[in-house]
Amino acid sequence: MAAVLAGSVSAFGADEPATKPSTEPAAAAAAAPVVAAPDPIGFNGGPTNPLLNPNSYLTGWVTGSADKNLDADSGGTFKPWAGDKPTVEELGQHTAKLYYSMNFVWVLISGFLVIFMQAGFALVETGLIRAKNAAHTMSMNFAVYALGMFGFFVCGFAIMCGGWNGTAIGGPGMLGGLPTMNSMFTVGSSVAGDSGWGLFGMKGFCLTGAAYDGAVVVMFLYMMAFMDTTATIVTGACAERWSYKAFCIYSIIIGAFIYPVFACWVWGGGWLAQLGYRAGLGHGVVDFAGSGVVHLQGGALAIITSLLIGPRIGRYTADGKVNPVKPHHIPMVQLGTFILAFGWFGFNAGSTLAASDGRIGMVAVNTMIAGMAATVTGIIYMWVTTGKPDPAMMCNSMLAGLVAITAPCAFVAPWAAFVIGAIAGVLVIWSVNFFDKIRIDDPVGASSVHGVCGAFGVLCVGIFADGTYGNGWNNVGWKEYMGVAGQGVTGLLYGDSKQIIAQIIEVVVCVAWNFIVGGIAFWLVGKLVGNRVSAEVEIAGMDIPEMGAVAYPEFLTPVLPESITPQQVADVRKGVLIV
Repeated sequence: MAAVLAGSVSAFGADEPATKPSTEPAAAAAAAPVVAAPDPIGFNGGPTNPLLNPNSYLTGWVTGSADKNLDADSGGTFKPWAGDKPTVEELGQHTAKLYYSMNFVWVLISGFLVIFMQAGFALVETGLIRAKNAAHTMSMNFAVYALGMFGFFVCGFAIMCGGWNGTAIGGPGMLGGLPTMNSMFTVGSSVAGDSGWGLFGMKGFCLTGAAYDGAVVVMFLYMMAFMDTTATIVTGACAERWSYKAFCIYSIIIGAFIYPVFACWVWGGGWLAQLGYRAGLGHGVVDFAGSGVVHLQGGALAIITSLLIGPRIGRYTADGKVNPVKPHHIPMVQLGTFILAFGWFGFNAGSTLAASDGRIGMVAVNTMIAGMAATVTGIIYMWVTTGKPDPAMMCNSMLAGLVAITAPCAFVAPWAAFVIGAIAGVLVIWSVNFFDKIRIDDPVGASSVHGVCGAFGVLCVGIFADGTYGNGWNNVGWKEYMGVAGQGVTGLLYGDSKQIIAQIIEVVVCVAWNFIVGGIAFWLVGKLVGNRVSAEVEIAGMDIPEMGAVAYPEFLTPVLPESITPQQVADVRKGVLIV
């Protein structure tokens, strides 16, 4: 999730040169240098950081005096530059303002696209489950937006991003470096000027204090949208039997703690990002837009929660037979998939955090190619193996390709994007069948789409990255890497055998963190309010008992849990009766 800002500050009229360009928001350039004199432009994140001081009119971000003619009779006209011959500093302030403003708008619009993906998730998940639970599943997807954001607002963002400038990696220069987010809890000795291995941030709770900043809140919106994607994945895995009360509590925990801690380790300047300059493992963990941070986290949580809550009643028989539970609305699933594919451009290309980054086109095209390749291979595989293309599975294949390309999208060539997507399109089908064989019931295939293919995407960075992008990433290789000036993140196929080790570590740590911490949290919530509804509620349908409303009153006659007999429960458990 990054862009490289090359050049020096002097090009914009500043007195102090930049020590190095910045690379990414969550795994970004080195901490902003300390400057002795005020930095009116703000590229260095100096003591007069302009992003902290919004003006009441559209002028330079320091006081406005650089570009507003305060001596004019009107008291508020802009200087006619052609006659006044603006100074270098005045031009610098306007150029900097244009640069920052352009990137602000890019990140905000990208964030809006990612937030709109919530509608896609809601449609996909709801369409894939039974009609009697449609209102419940849709309501989980609706409420998780607010619940996850609540936890992220209170403390999650501070944990994830409050220490951006607390290690030698630093904050995103394309948004001013966010120098106020500079408090990281660390352990161990200092290397390269940092204070140790970063574990979690300690500034920005409730967006107060250091986080009450024009650039910081832009990042909050964008990062919040990513967090909410992870929280949403669990709703599909536990659909059709998860208590709404338990869902509410667990979603807050994801946004407040589970997601932010791991995200800090990769994107917030934490210890996984530091594996490059501190341990010599390539560029450290590199996860451009979140195959690991977002999707593998969500997929790992989906696996452990599905395992702990147990399969839907009647899904598996005693003799190992798998009873299919058919989706109730395939067009809804396919429409939701298209919405997700559209929003993915904000997910991936927006992760440059800079409209000024010339790589955004490559990121977008790689994203599109991977989704295409996965769809094609998924259709062909299902056609060959089952005789039919399977509309629901073709959707999962497309999503699998998009998930897999999310981490490597900025670092690979289009041919590699095609290969990554083509593999993911079949891998997700194998994975869905595997989880059914081991009796882990995931109604929407979230464990496979996001978990398995998310892990695959993380590893693809260490295999297919070609070195054409990402020099200086995670404070590694600003001048040269592997003896080549300007060499960026490089994978196994291009001569770097160390990057794949860092990527493997990300996969292992992500799965372990979410299995252990996510599993414990889920178990505790179950002890507190109960994770699973009763058998009678599950068989009757969760809409009326849990939500008080049915999704399709004109077409579906509600069944009350009280009307479900013990014999019906027994028959459904045996797989004799499926409702």
